[in-house]
Amino acid sequence: MLFKSERTGDDSTLRLCGAWCIDNLPEMETTLAQLEQRGRYTRLDFSDIQTMDLSGAWLLRNWLERSRAGGRMAVVGKRPSHFAFLDELLEQKGGKTPPQQSADSSLRDAVVWVGRGAVQQAKQSRDAIGFFGRITMTWLRAMRSAHHLRLPSIARHIYETGIQAIPIVSLIAFLISVIVAYLGAQQLRQFGAEIFTVDLVAISVLREMGVLLTSIIVAGRSGSAFAAEIGVMRLNDEIDALESMGVDIYEVLVVPRLIGLLIALPLLTIVADAMGLAGGALLSSLLLDISLSQFIPRVQDALAPTTFWAGLVKAPVFAMLIALVGTYRGMQVRDSSRELGRLTTVAVVQSIFLVIFADAIFAIVFVELDF
Repeated sequence: MLFKSERTGDDSTLRLCGAWCIDNLPEMETTLAQLEQRGRYTRLDFSDIQTMDLSGAWLLRNWLERSRAGGRMAVVGKRPSHFAFLDELLEQKGGKTPPQQSADSSLRDAVVWVGRGAVQQAKQSRDAIGFFGRITMTWLRAMRSAHHLRLPSIARHIYETGIQAIPIVSLIAFLISVIVAYLGAQQLRQFGAEIFTVDLVAISVLREMGVLLTSIIVAGRSGSAFAAEIGVMRLNDEIDALESMGVDIYEVLVVPRLIGLLIALPLLTIVADAMGLAGGALLSSLLLDISLSQFIPRVQDALAPTTFWAGLVKAPVFAMLIALVGTYRGMQVRDSSRELGRLTTVAVVQSIFLVIFADAIFAIVFVELDF
């Protein structure tokens, strides 16, 4: 039985009771159809309902709206909380705007937002500094003992981050240098200075583009791999298992990746520089009729003694930034695969940002030092 009817004088009260849930859906529909046919109740009481879900609340709400439209029904006591949830959903669907907040409330919310963001940034900064300090101590301990250095793991990471990346790095460096040489030649031809295309390609590739393009490729390729690998180990409780066995996870998982990338990225930069010069030489030969025997002396004349080293010295710094960000974000993974994907994306974005930011700082310092 889902309802009881009471009559006192001219007023009639309908008391709903029992379980208004999806298991009783046919009975609820039959009961509401009967009540709608009678149409003589003036008051409705929900206090005796034992259980209710959204299915029952939806049917009751629609029936109550129809009864109120005919002026026959008034609610006695408190409405079920499900009704408020359904009203909110219908308001959002109808596009109704919420009431305007007061100026004091808006200011308070803004202050809370700023404060919460500041606390979160402070906590993240503290965790990052602690992570860097832990890596530094582990590195120093590994440098004192070959046992802690994990040479097989370092060799594997050099192979994965360096040797396997040679094809894509070579192709990108070759194509970018061809593009730069072609565009430079088109502009310099207006002044009869096509020969300076060789200077443009050589200096831009060796000082900036070789190391920068290589670092961005490595950040997207290896930085994301570091975060994903360590993150999956965190989700599978493999890191907890290593810690329970007394293994230093920073020594096993972080330092070998860092050392491997510190070795691999400068070597990849040299490969990118060589392929960039090869692309410039090819385009100069095809477009400007500058043979290889003319190209090489011109490159030697255009380059200063520090040009090559100005690009190469950046590579270890970029490698350290990429490895630290990738492993740090991988260590932060918790709870779900969605968090793994989010932090992997964060690792790539932050690595590329830090690489470009560090490159800007290098450019300013080199200009001031006339390097």
